[in-house]
Amino acid sequence: MRSILTAAAAVAFAGAPALAQNAGTTRVRTQTPAGTQIVPGTQQAGERVIAPGTQQAGQVGGRVNTGTIGTGRVGTAGVGAPAGATRTAVNDALFAAAATDGNLTELSLSQLGMQKATDPELRQFSQHMIDEHNRLGQEMSTLAAQKGMRVPAALDVRSQFCAQSLAGLSGEKFDCCYAKAQLVLHMDSLAAFEAEAQRGMDPDMKALAARMVPKIKGHLEQIKPIARRFMQKEEGEHPSNNSRIGAPGGEHSVR
Repeated sequence: MRSILTAAAAVAFAGAPALAQNAGTTRVRTQTPAGTQIVPGTQQAGERVIAPGTQQAGQVGGRVNTGTIGTGRVGTAGVGAPAGATRTAVNDALFAAAATDGNLTELSLSQLGMQKATDPELRQFSQHMIDEHNRLGQEMSTLAAQKGMRVPAALDVRSQFCAQSLAGLSGEKFDCCYAKAQLVLHMDSLAAFEAEAQRGMDPDMKALAARMVPKIKGHLEQIKPIARRFMQKEEGEHPSNNSRIGAPGGEHSVR
């Protein structure tokens, strides 16, 4: 996400005029009517001084759009508003693509779990995930197509590598790594769906995410005790607080 925001910021400022900071003021290059007298020590011809704390938004073609800042819109922020008063919206198309990618990953791992898992609970969980995520994938694909949103049709390289890595394991070692992978995948998925459900802009995509949040929470509650059982067995009676997934200071928190 940071790389997406960095790229967006670069595009936004690529065509903007240069800004100069001087004694707490910002000089913005603009057009000055012919014959206008410039007071020495204030600003140069073709510049306008903007007082500190004022908001300049959307400078295009040498003109400054000084309209008010909206709330709940992609790329805006609540400048001057009380902390917590506004929330930045999420990009619905990015969510659809990310959710589809996560769904494809889930299906791939669950199918692998059905083939290689030796633990009965893991096999049952895998079959349940295949059924659930097939339905979710169909709903997401249909809605994304209606909205003209492009979503991936195949696994990304990271997910492919993850599946290949797990495929090279067997027995209890596979079960342990597979359970942890399912745990992390569902924690990430829940965070994405909650963000869309709370801050999505498209009402239909937002509603779909809201409907799926309870289901994903249910999946997470199913895999937590299974993954915890394997991790405790793997690390013994005294697991390291900083190495175990779900421990304080670890990679993820499992409650």
